Amino acid sequence: MTNRVLVTGGSGFLAAHCILRLQEDGFTVRTTVRSERGADRMRSMVATGGGADAAAGVEVVQADLTADDGWDAAVGGCEYVLHVASPFPAAPPAREDDLIVPARDGALRVLRAARRGGVRRVVLTSSLAAIDYGHPPRITPYEETTWTDLEGPGVSAYAKSKTLAERTAWDFAEREGLELAVVNPTGILGPVLSDDYGTSVGAIASLLDGAPPVLPRATIGIVDARDVADLHVRAMTHPAAAGERFIATAGLMTLPQMARTIRDELGDVASKVPTRTIPDWVVRVIALFDDNVRLSLTMLGTPRDTTSAKAQRVLGWAPRPPEVAVLATARSILALRARRS
Repeated sequence: MTNRVLVTGGSGFLAAHCILRLQEDGFTVRTTVRSERGADRMRSMVATGGGADAAAGVEVVQADLTADDGWDAAVGGCEYVLHVASPFPAAPPAREDDLIVPARDGALRVLRAARRGGVRRVVLTSSLAAIDYGHPPRITPYEETTWTDLEGPGVSAYAKSKTLAERTAWDFAEREGLELAVVNPTGILGPVLSDDYGTSVGAIASLLDGAPPVLPRATIGIVDARDVADLHVRAMTHPAAAGERFIATAGLMTLPQMARTIRDELGDVASKVPTRTIPDWVVRVIALFDDNVRLSLTMLGTPRDTTSAKAQRVLGWAPRPPEVAVLATARSILALRARRS
């Protein structure tokens, strides 16, 4: 067995940060992409973060979560697998199964290939959405023993997809004797490596553009992508991580707090960032007619607080403050825009 690690979905924001972190630690990295376009995007992102040599050093295999082809070749000769790839839409899907099926079945494809390939451990990227949806408001923070209640109110298709995919992964690992660890991040921000933004980073890009003109008083759990990548590597190698879930969060911020942080720290280049707020009841009315706004309703009212105490205690993880992640995101977006202009 070698020190080769497979990272699935290499053209994604978090996956690219995982690749960079693994290279820093001396691992040989292989990644999967769905197409040559995805391979080009991955190389561009890794080059942005680590230079041309870093990009050239990544092995690429074409494989898709919706098909069996390619997964044995992707896993072959790998000591570890970080299964990061999973759909995260900017808007609700037309059908829940459009998210649930590829997330659940894709996880199984990766785990089956890992089992056949004799992989030492798989780390699955799940989400806080597999923990904190469908529950009544609570004061105590969510931690790793809680699961999203799929029969509860306000459970989105995305939350269902992450919950079902993770539960399926745990069932498979227990049944087949595969060593598994899971990371459950909150909203992932941090330095962007391309101008094709994901959903969470896109919110910061919108703020820089002055949208929305007034802000809902939504509360969001935040973590820096560099720290999530670090937690994946710790969960991959630490003996105590086997069979465990780890929440990845640095803390909570409201959308107005995020906006004010950007305005205060970046000055004139952030002059468009809105600071006025809108009452919760207005947001709820708008949500009756707008599916995208409806997704934010669970972020209103009593904050859904979480704790990363387990990751800090067991794995020695130490995340950056959420303000650092917000500012790193904003600064990197502005830097990319400046290079494109």
